[in-house]
Amino acid sequence: MTSEQHIGHRFVEVKHEFETKKEIIKKDQVELRNSISPKYEEIAFELENQLANLEGGYEKLTTEISKQGEEWHREIDIVINKMKTEINEIKMKHQNILKKHLDEIKQMQSLIKETLIVLGELEKSTEISTTIEYISKIKKFSKHPARVNVLLPTFIPKPIDHEHLYNVFGQIIPVCNSVQENVLSINQLKTSVRELLDKPELVATIQTRYDALYSVTCLNEEIFWTSAGLSSYIKCFDIKGNLLRTIKTNFQRRYNDIAVDDDGCLLYSDWETKTVNKVENEHTEVLIKLQGWTPRNLCVTSTGDLLVSMYNDDETQSKVVRYSGSARKQTIQFDDEDKPLYSGNSLMKYITENTNHDICVADYKAGAVKVVNEAGKLRWRYTGHLSTTKSNPFKPHGIATDSQGRILTADSYNHCNHILDQDGQFRSYIDNCDLKNPFGLCVDINNNLFVCDSAKGNVKKIKYSQDI
Repeated sequence: MTSEQHIGHRFVEVKHEFETKKEIIKKDQVELRNSISPKYEEIAFELENQLANLEGGYEKLTTEISKQGEEWHREIDIVINKMKTEINEIKMKHQNILKKHLDEIKQMQSLIKETLIVLGELEKSTEISTTIEYISKIKKFSKHPARVNVLLPTFIPKPIDHEHLYNVFGQIIPVCNSVQENVLSINQLKTSVRELLDKPELVATIQTRYDALYSVTCLNEEIFWTSAGLSSYIKCFDIKGNLLRTIKTNFQRRYNDIAVDDDGCLLYSDWETKTVNKVENEHTEVLIKLQGWTPRNLCVTSTGDLLVSMYNDDETQSKVVRYSGSARKQTIQFDDEDKPLYSGNSLMKYITENTNHDICVADYKAGAVKVVNEAGKLRWRYTGHLSTTKSNPFKPHGIATDSQGRILTADSYNHCNHILDQDGQFRSYIDNCDLKNPFGLCVDINNNLFVCDSAKGNVKKIKYSQDI
């Protein structure tokens, strides 16, 4: 302290610093033992289980491919046998034609032989009357029969297009291998900061051939599911527009929503049966069966729960229910004054969860985006943004959130999307990508927006932000 070397330096009492470090060491020890170490053990256990089940899973896949091969072999044998049958039928027809003609020729030959015998006898005969009565048959026999020339059919084998054959046989859909970063402290790891582009960029347009495209949900950055209002089929496409899979459902006359769970399984609502269904591989099971209420729109949360917007049978009430599997965990229906949070009707109420666990609902009839916190308490409402170029009423359809906590909602009547921050403040429009009646939305892991262009039946992939 008396040394000139440390003049102006801050002095710390050693005892206090020692005790402080001791407390930190003790706290670290507790956190390592009680929190961090068990988490590593849990992850290691999960990895060991996955490794143990890996062989069986891939064996099942190869078995399915082999079964498909056997089915193809059976179908090829059917085609071959059908062609052989056709050839045999043509052969029998030609045989009958040739035999019939041959019989006619042999009959004429027999008549000619008989005539020759008669002529020989007449030539030697001295009977006047018989010779005078003879009538020549040369004219009859001189009319030679038409020659029959049977032409054999020709088989023209088509060249084998190996690439086309590979694609027709089936397709292996790679599931995005997601590695979840587990947060091991009370402070969450921050995602990279992204800024909005002044002019969003249209990355791709994928034709689905739907008449009224209403819903899209991303399986990963390359593959997505789609659903339409007037179709009983749910279709899976890749970003190049290839149709990868089609699922036949029972609904035909009304819109139903879709979502993808943490295992990559498709979920869809069915208003006719009042169910939420899960499709795993080729098997469909009922996940949730409602009574007195009809499911509308779906959202899988960051914790794996399922949020379902629904309406009652007389279409006077609406609510959002949180499920864990098939078990109901939470119901969100009224505000603190016991007034309905959502308009009571059967119209669309697209739903999503934000990064701060807020629940965001696009209430079409109310003309508002309504956001409640995780506990179901109303935080704010957004009823549109004053604009000289957007003159039609704000009636939100699809809704999605990105890694920055921004909320994107579709404004079909004004042919654009609104971008809000997590507190409901307007930030920007996406209105330059030739959108006509945007409906369903989803955002992939790279913060690209997928938009259902309902009027055209297209899905548009749009880049609207970039890393700073």
